[in-house]
Amino acid sequence: MNSVFMSHPTIIQGGMGAGVSDWRLARAVAQAGQLGVVSGTALAAILARRLQVGDPEGQMRHALEHFPVPGVAAKILADYFIPGGKAATAPFKLSPLPVMQPGPDFIALTVAANFIEVFLAKENHAGLVGINFLEKIQFPTLPSLFGAMLAGVDYVLMGAGIPRAIPGVLDQLANGEAVEIKIDVEGALPGEEFFCKFDPKEFYRGPAPKLKRPQFLGIVASATLAITLARKSSGKVDGFVVEGETAGGHNAPPRGPMQLDAGGEPIYGPRDVADLDKIRELGLPFWLAGSYGQPEKLKEALRLGAAGIQVGTAFAFCEESGVRPDLKQQAIKLSLAGQTRVFTDPLASPTGFPFKVLQLPGTLSDDPASMTRSRLCDLGYLRHAYRKPDGTVGYRCPAEPAEDFVRKGGALEETEGRQCVCNGLVSTIGLAQVRAETGLDLPLVTAGNDALHIARYLRPGRESYTAGEVIQYLLGQTA
Repeated sequence: MNSVFMSHPTIIQGGMGAGVSDWRLARAVAQAGQLGVVSGTALAAILARRLQVGDPEGQMRHALEHFPVPGVAAKILADYFIPGGKAATAPFKLSPLPVMQPGPDFIALTVAANFIEVFLAKENHAGLVGINFLEKIQFPTLPSLFGAMLAGVDYVLMGAGIPRAIPGVLDQLANGEAVEIKIDVEGALPGEEFFCKFDPKEFYRGPAPKLKRPQFLGIVASATLAITLARKSSGKVDGFVVEGETAGGHNAPPRGPMQLDAGGEPIYGPRDVADLDKIRELGLPFWLAGSYGQPEKLKEALRLGAAGIQVGTAFAFCEESGVRPDLKQQAIKLSLAGQTRVFTDPLASPTGFPFKVLQLPGTLSDDPASMTRSRLCDLGYLRHAYRKPDGTVGYRCPAEPAEDFVRKGGALEETEGRQCVCNGLVSTIGLAQVRAETGLDLPLVTAGNDALHIARYLRPGRESYTAGEVIQYLLGQTA
């Protein structure tokens, strides 16, 4: 294998959901010698809710004690921490919604939340830790990157879009410089541009520290996208995760017009298979993802010239992941019975990307259950920015009340079949909002097609498995 590739880990643990790939999971993987990855999605909201349930193990407060900017931790604790936790029937206090030019409270909460997740994942060991972001979620990106870099994150992984600006942003943040990224605004006039901005010096109220520049891995579904990132990004791209359509979470849409099969799932064909010959020609390390959770697939990836594999679903249901224990047990029992079903929903996600949904009773995948939920958008991470007639920016989400979306200029057909992915994912990790009319928000569990096979990681007589056991299995070290 290329010596450059050998300097990287063989296995990357997927950065899944909102808090599924939490600091505990990433830490366990990193300590086992592979790349542990925390999810950077909605971390500000997750931190606010972890503090409101009382931070029972004290880990959030422990990490905040190490946050380097004076006054930030005390303000966050004053705003959200409830000793002993809120009453089970009390709703969570909401954190500020992401917007293009956020206020200081959102920025501080976002920087701190990303710092905490990486700090705890990296604490007291020398293993490698990365953080995963979605390019589609643009508003929190800059303070999120800065928070992760404050904690010494080793890798940044980003997909669900074309993150050409991010490598250069990492360079600038490492030097303590102000940064900006262009924001996608629907209805923008020709030549009109909108930006999110972040200045480390303003946040520090003085000189900003020089930070380690993490390696950047673009998550791609095609050679065309890999070539675009390698040649046209604002800074150095250090490698790629090449993800197939069987991977969990958001999938790239099929090439060409969307066509659905008899079951209502998008149809993928030969045009959607990444051209690895062209990706190899770039000379950068790459990992293969999407149903690679077995040792034979790792060997196949290495034969094809990859540096290794990214595996998500296997880790999503291990003991260390953030998924609610009862949901893990349901998923494992379905796998044991050979009854697992993962539906690639073309409509559920407000992003418009196909989204993998594990079919579990009592979750948003269960039609009668999902009908009890009133449409709303109170976390706001998947809202779209749009240009108002007066030239200012507004925000709308296809999963909010349809009449609100249409009133803001959205098309009614865009609201059909949409789910509140934000609240569904946060509910999956046990931080569901309490609604006066419907009770707890329902979870939305995402998983790749490999969810059918997660029982393979169980040792005899066991009903659960650890991240370390997944790694041993993938490396062919199982006793």
